[in-house]
Amino acid sequence: MVHVDRDRSGGLPRGQDDHTYAAGRTADPWRYRWVILGVATFTQAASGFFMQGIGALGVHLQRGLDLSTAQLGLLLSASQLVPLVGLLVAGELLDRCDERWVVGIGAGVVAVSLAAGSLAPGYASLLLVLLVVGAGYSTVQPGGSKSVASWFDVSQRGLAMGIRQAGLPLGGVLAAAVLPFLATALGWRATLVAGGLVALLGAVAFMAFYRRPPDHGPSQDGGPDGARSRAPLKSRLRMLREPSMVKILLSGTSMVSVHGGLGVLTVLHLHETASVGETAAALVFVAVQAAGVAGRICLAAWSDRSASGRYTVVAACMIAVAAGTAVLMTPLGRSPAAACLLFVWLGFFGIGWYGPWVAYVAESAPPGKTGFALGLAMAVTQIAVILAPPALGLLRDLSHSFTLCWGVLSAVTAAVAVVTTRAGRRP
Repeated sequence: MVHVDRDRSGGLPRGQDDHTYAAGRTADPWRYRWVILGVATFTQAASGFFMQGIGALGVHLQRGLDLSTAQLGLLLSASQLVPLVGLLVAGELLDRCDERWVVGIGAGVVAVSLAAGSLAPGYASLLLVLLVVGAGYSTVQPGGSKSVASWFDVSQRGLAMGIRQAGLPLGGVLAAAVLPFLATALGWRATLVAGGLVALLGAVAFMAFYRRPPDHGPSQDGGPDGARSRAPLKSRLRMLREPSMVKILLSGTSMVSVHGGLGVLTVLHLHETASVGETAAALVFVAVQAAGVAGRICLAAWSDRSASGRYTVVAACMIAVAAGTAVLMTPLGRSPAAACLLFVWLGFFGIGWYGPWVAYVAESAPPGKTGFALGLAMAVTQIAVILAPPALGLLRDLSHSFTLCWGVLSAVTAAVAVVTTRAGRRP
């Protein structure tokens, strides 16, 4: 857990340089935490804008590049491949360096590579561009989470994390609302240019407004010399055996798979199975992402007040998702109205779970290892981020039905909910 000591006099803490808060000096410097929360949320939304919009572009990309469902799923996974290692590297950098530069430079890489991607001659080169996008994005997710965790104490950390993590589906809402129409008018290449410009705004905003919290030394969690952050990697990886980390990884892997499934299958299911038009299906995807925004905030706020702890909220999300995906396999999944409502339900819980989950990760981390713990948890779950979309797309292509996809997600999520909840009750 990250601890910070506040100066109750309302001024800057002893030893704090005035220039640190030149852009945020107020009677109470801790009020600046809301600025930090706002800029971290905006940067998250801006950096993930294009990647979250790929699902809404599914029909356009399939038509423009002559793609199968599996190839479309691979596009979603391409930007998530490098973070498998990049998140660990980013976690180490965040424990040693100023978050401003780590996050700002990473978001800048996203912007430049997307702009370059608009010149990609075909599918293979677009995959390569998205690999570079993923390298830059590796710093944004753990960096923004660590930034918010260091500014908010435990009584508000869940809500703050929920708002900040809402940036990802918020970017998806905007992307799903804008990119399909931009692709229709100007072609899919124009959507990459738009994504690059939005990511650039996020990079500039974070570097301009981010400040470290009061009493933040050269290494917030590692002490004045950052010695603890330089512990051997092997010793730091031992936290994988901690019961809390096991629960984190199992729950994160199952729910990330659900999130990936929603990204690649929602519009296709509505269009092909529920007979919803292309434009209407894209608008439903906007509603799904909006429900995810609301879920990340509401569920995280609930976790702040949950007497049984944050993980109870995560478990409740898994149960809700298992039920929703199971119902999609029934005749209700073929009804346009019922299917739309089910996807909104899945958006609320299947995307909203991330807020309380990240807060649980931050508070379960050993002292001095918050950045590494966040990077480690996100890196391991990144395996599911990479594999789930193309695997689910392949299942769809082979079975010529969405039933098997939803059945696998429902069964795995329900099993993880049962196993991790029962393990948490043991002495």
